[in-house]
Amino acid sequence: MRIVFLFLLVGFSALASCDGCEESRSKRDLLIRTKRRWVLSTIEIDEEMKGDYPQFVSKMYNDKTQGKEFRFEISGLAVNLNYLTIDEKTGEVFVHKPIDREEYPCFHVIFDVYDTETNQKIDKELAFDVDVKDINDNPPTFMKIPKDFLVNESQPEGLLGVEVIGQDLDEKNSVNSTFNITVIKQDPLEPKIQAKWIDERIVHLNFTGCFDYDKAKQYQITLEAKDHGTPPLSSTAVITLNVGDTNTNMPVFKKREFQAEVHEMDLIPELFRFKVDDKDTPNTDGWRAKFFFISGNQKGNFKVETDPKTNEGVLSIVKKTNYDNTTLVELVIGVENIEPFTKCQNGKLIKNDSKLYADRIVVKVTMLDDNDPPEFHPPKAKVYENEESEPGRVIFTPKVVDPDSTSFRFQLVEDPADWVSVDEKTGEIKTTKKMDRESPFVDENDIYKIVIAAIDDGKPPATSYCTIDVQLRDINDNKPQLANSSLIMCGNKNKVIISVQDLDGEPYCGPFTFAFDNEEDEKQWKLDPTHGQQGGLVSLKPLPFGNYSVSLLIGDQQNNVGHQTLAVVVCDCGDTDKCRAKQPLSIDFGGPGVALIIAGFLLFLILLLIFFCDSGEKQLKDMTDEGTQTLIKYNQEGGGSACNAEPVYPTSTTAHDGIMQSNVMLKSNIPSEYHFNEEMYKSKNNMTISMNSHHQRDSYRSQEGRSMFSSMASNRMTSYRNKSLSHRYSSVRSDYNLTSRIERKLSMISKSDTDNAGDKTFGYSYEGTGSKCESLDKLSLSNLGDDFQFLDDLGPKFKTLADICQ
Repeated sequence: MRIVFLFLLVGFSALASCDGCEESRSKRDLLIRTKRRWVLSTIEIDEEMKGDYPQFVSKMYNDKTQGKEFRFEISGLAVNLNYLTIDEKTGEVFVHKPIDREEYPCFHVIFDVYDTETNQKIDKELAFDVDVKDINDNPPTFMKIPKDFLVNESQPEGLLGVEVIGQDLDEKNSVNSTFNITVIKQDPLEPKIQAKWIDERIVHLNFTGCFDYDKAKQYQITLEAKDHGTPPLSSTAVITLNVGDTNTNMPVFKKREFQAEVHEMDLIPELFRFKVDDKDTPNTDGWRAKFFFISGNQKGNFKVETDPKTNEGVLSIVKKTNYDNTTLVELVIGVENIEPFTKCQNGKLIKNDSKLYADRIVVKVTMLDDNDPPEFHPPKAKVYENEESEPGRVIFTPKVVDPDSTSFRFQLVEDPADWVSVDEKTGEIKTTKKMDRESPFVDENDIYKIVIAAIDDGKPPATSYCTIDVQLRDINDNKPQLANSSLIMCGNKNKVIISVQDLDGEPYCGPFTFAFDNEEDEKQWKLDPTHGQQGGLVSLKPLPFGNYSVSLLIGDQQNNVGHQTLAVVVCDCGDTDKCRAKQPLSIDFGGPGVALIIAGFLLFLILLLIFFCDSGEKQLKDMTDEGTQTLIKYNQEGGGSACNAEPVYPTSTTAHDGIMQSNVMLKSNIPSEYHFNEEMYKSKNNMTISMNSHHQRDSYRSQEGRSMFSSMASNRMTSYRNKSLSHRYSSVRSDYNLTSRIERKLSMISKSDTDNAGDKTFGYSYEGTGSKCESLDKLSLSNLGDDFQFLDDLGPKFKTLADICQ
């Protein structure tokens, strides 16, 4: 059993931590075993060992090493920190430097033995603890101690409220860590301050006696913490104790006598100011003064209070008092502080009633008797009256007493609606108009307020006032009315709520009854509900948007019926309860629309550029008459030459470009030398020829006159046409432009000459190969810049034609 016990002991020591170090300290003896493999002793090392290092501490053995080459090894924190080493051959353990127990109270060390040839363990490892023995190398210190502390001088003796906590880092529960805390010095010496133990580490300071701020305002307290080790170690700390000033001095009046004369019934906010002197610290509750009446103010006519800015007392008259004769009033006023008075006397704190030590003064006030005003009995009255009562009723007669006068008069002071009058001698109040409970001059409690005054004949006259509250009783004098005469019915709803108001009160108001005043309204409306504080108007069928008028009969509880007309607006409300406003017109072009606008603008700029370029290249020449050798324009052809060709009369009427044109086919044979640019004329299906002057309209209203003019013009121009045949080939363009202008003129005449059936233009078809007789239609006339030099020498025949035309 002993062998088993030793093995268990070794195993547990191998698993133990530093906490196990303390448990192993009880086994200080050598562990010796019969037929043992390991022989060792528990190693103890003194803290902070003195002497030269290294120092021998222990030696190890193992019986399995006999006959073998071996070596010892140790491992652990002590080895890593170079505190412990072992001799490989002998097993001797050495310590190499001092160990601080407060840092390393013990070490856990592992021992091994190896075969030097095979480098294998000869035996199982052995673990044990190395204990460091404590010495008294740490003095006790103060963990928690206030540097400054405030104590009021009025604090009663006992605990100060100062807590001090100390500690010692040496081994717990040993003489080295046990200590005491004491007060070793204080300045000044009174009151006596001591340390009182709470537990082994905490002490509280207490005192006996009292503090006096006037004698000492600050104390220095020196504390010592001392242990029981050998040698004993200690430390000190100083606490500064500040004494707070309290009310240990009573305030004193600077002035002792006060006298004044005032008129009775006067209210004076500041009659006197009292200055005081106090030796306590200013602006503290022990310095702030508090004044009070000792005698003379039994009726409460006076008031004394403290001005917080100046600490002065302020005496005022706050209540009117009527004295029969001039009277002298004596007021005894005392002063104390807000904080209760205390005093340290003969080492004892004395607390007494402040008023016993309070300073006092006497204030004399002479109240002068004046003319007292009349007194109403009562000064405020209440009367009841039915609204709309006939005027002339007496609703109130006051009762007035005046001890100083026998004659006085009454006056109406307040009558906002001008409903009453007052008798100047008796004060009798009489109605002059009907009173209306619903008037804005009546308050929410149905009370109408009247104020009258009584003025005596004294010198000076005195006045008093009386308030009369007239409680008006309601009658049913108002018919129900619509709260809102116009309502909105949204298109997605078919009902609106009808709100009604009645200025009368109960029982002359709602709930109300609702009915139609017009039978036609019952065809498209119904009332639901028909009784209640509110009514409902329901449409029987969907109504088009618009305005509707509904006549209603609304009666109150007493069947006082009012005729009302309700305007109903049926509209589209959307998601709200109001009619939706008309949406403004808007156009959203989008991307393509914007592109088209830009393209149109660019096209306009291009056309404008072409127009300016074309007009710059060509200039129109003026063809006005400048002499006898100039060709003159004519709007009337005159007579025509005889033509043997057989005309083809109009066979059909066609519409071309909005103009009615008569188509006539002209058949003629034109010599080959006259064939020029015939394709130019074929491009126009119908050539229209018309006179464009409106004031020459009568010249071609007759078909016969037109033929004569054409024949004469043809004969006169025969010679001209023969001479200008060669030039006509170069005037095709001018003919085409002239044709376009004639077409425009025909269009203008056709639109403006619709009033006369005979005033019409006739269109002539292209003449084909030409007529046998030459006529003016073969002339090439141009006003667009052609060369007219050939007209300078047309011969005497053309001059004759010109004279005839002119």
